Amino acid sequence: MERAEAYGFSGAISGAFLLSCLLFAAVSRRQRGPYMDEVFHVPQAQAYCHGRFLQWDPMITTLPGLYLLSVGVVKPAAWLLGWTGSVVCSVGMLRFINLLFSAGNFYLLYLLLFKIHHKNKAVSGFQRILCALTLAVFPTLYFFTFLYYTDPGSVFFTLFSYLMCLYGNHKTSALLGFCGFMFRQTNIVWTVFCAGNVVAEKLNEAWKIELQKKKDEKISSRKGSFSDLTRILQFLVEYLLSPKKLVTLTALTWPYIVLVSLFFVFVFINGGIVVGDRSSHEACLHFPQLFYFLSFTAFFAFLHLLTPSKIRKFLLSLRKHPVQYSLVTVISLFLIWKFTYVHKYLLADNRHYTFYVWRKVFQRHELVKYLLVPFYIFAGWSFADTLKSKSIFWILMYFVCLLAVTVPQKLLEFRYFILPFLIYRLNIPFPSLYRQLLELVFYILVNAVTFYLFLNRTFQWENSDEVQRFMW
Repeated sequence: MERAEAYGFSGAISGAFLLSCLLFAAVSRRQRGPYMDEVFHVPQAQAYCHGRFLQWDPMITTLPGLYLLSVGVVKPAAWLLGWTGSVVCSVGMLRFINLLFSAGNFYLLYLLLFKIHHKNKAVSGFQRILCALTLAVFPTLYFFTFLYYTDPGSVFFTLFSYLMCLYGNHKTSALLGFCGFMFRQTNIVWTVFCAGNVVAEKLNEAWKIELQKKKDEKISSRKGSFSDLTRILQFLVEYLLSPKKLVTLTALTWPYIVLVSLFFVFVFINGGIVVGDRSSHEACLHFPQLFYFLSFTAFFAFLHLLTPSKIRKFLLSLRKHPVQYSLVTVISLFLIWKFTYVHKYLLADNRHYTFYVWRKVFQRHELVKYLLVPFYIFAGWSFADTLKSKSIFWILMYFVCLLAVTVPQKLLEFRYFILPFLIYRLNIPFPSLYRQLLELVFYILVNAVTFYLFLNRTFQWENSDEVQRFMW
């Protein structure tokens, strides 16, 4: 990092943290007590603060990583600063943990952008800082910085694990992946993603050697026709069935294999992935979740996905391959018809934006969910097109992880899309500086509207005196 870039980054992260502290104070003044899931998280953390480590709220579905880390930070800080009484593990103090995670996420996003795009000499230090700032204030993640939720910590350890993986520190990466798993069980998918990065790199090297041997310039290691994809899949199967190559891959990825094995042991002993209220978190094959994720990504990355050039390229591709797109359309319609699930929370909780999205869009008419298929197909094509700079093996590995982390979820919840979105956004090429600035302005506007609604547009339910607030 050059000196000017270092000063610029220090100024950006310091300024962002200061503004976040001011917003944190505003949120804490308006909402002093626990809100939404904090009703479960805060008392659990406070029980740990008082040494009651055997106490557990059966409504909590995640492992105790957040509470253990909170005690590990708050208790020493209280001892050093001489704090006593209820302030030690107060709601505000526990929420402040996520403000620290937010600053850490900013730094990790910057380091990841630096590492992933280090070969692109056209990218300036200012662009890296701007992109890191934009992703650090990504609305769905940034909002939960100010509440005591698992999301900021979950993202922190997952991004840290990914960074260590890219630098080849796989044992450290797996250890950090375990920390991420302790915050949210589904983060085990991103441990597989880190292992998949290693495997994809080896596969890409072997594929390039294969191309040189056969001197077949028509086959691309990055993208190609359907026949090229078939040949790549054949190569993939042959490579993974080779005992010698499997031993090599195992030697490289054994820390991840150990962690994934421990995960399966946990699932076997626990009788499932959820540790608490399982009735509201049932696993199912909810394939339309992929379409919801693509729509979510199209909204937050519209400057990258919904451009005139993308639309022209898509229409040209549609004209060239009508049979393939017809087949994709039929499959999509079938998946929506047979595998659409509506969670009871989605229909009942009018504090979440998803409630209004579902009511205003999907519940307008039975056919709406089918009429959206052309948009889903375009969003999926544009999504994949922005990743064309990555190897085909990386893309296949990412899509497998994307399916694994979204499809089993019955509840439509935007928080579940945070990590797959960030991984995607980190790996696409840098846009122009103009588009980067527009993206930052867009995120700031979305955040401003979100916090305005949360702080000022309160309402009450008929049978409750508690103040209710809109949120992601």
